[in-house]
Amino acid sequence: MSLDPGRPGSGLELRAALDRLVAEGHETLALLDDATFFAPQGDRWSPAEHIRHLRKTTAPVAKALRAPAWLLRFRFGRGKSPSRDFITLRDTYRGLLAAGGQAGRFAPSPEAPPADPKQRRAEIMAAWEDAAGELDAVSTRWSEAKLERAWLPHPLLGLLTAREMLAFTVYHTSHHLTLVATRAGLPV
Repeated sequence: MSLDPGRPGSGLELRAALDRLVAEGHETLALLDDATFFAPQGDRWSPAEHIRHLRKTTAPVAKALRAPAWLLRFRFGRGKSPSRDFITLRDTYRGLLAAGGQAGRFAPSPEAPPADPKQRRAEIMAAWEDAAGELDAVSTRWSEAKLERAWLPHPLLGLLTAREMLAFTVYHTSHHLTLVATRAGLPV
């Protein structure tokens, strides 16, 4: 099992990488008991909060890609330059995080400890997996050319091509799953 996304570039490669990460994330998180899943990792988010954050960031991308490409171009403009490759986008994002970038409105909202941890955990995991599945389904409708022409706003990175937004979602998923696994002492 590896939470390394590799260097996906095409729409097909990006979807496959996200699908693999979700499956491997599910397997990795299954190694944690419910108490650990809901407990903060030191002064950082709990694994549950990381997964809620991933759902909160993945669902809007799926929603945006359900819209026609022409509507996104009308709202955010037309891509005038090619997408950055996966590594360049990843490194740009890491630099923004190092400079103090934060989740902002995409941070998980506070929740009281669940009355039924097993049920709440299943709900959290299902919501994330549903959002990732929806993104996979809607992104299959996007040709390689359309992924280059439409722009979407990102709160830290600014306007991204649809391809870059998919690449960001892949890296972002890997980033959070790796943080959880590393802090829990699990292999990555």
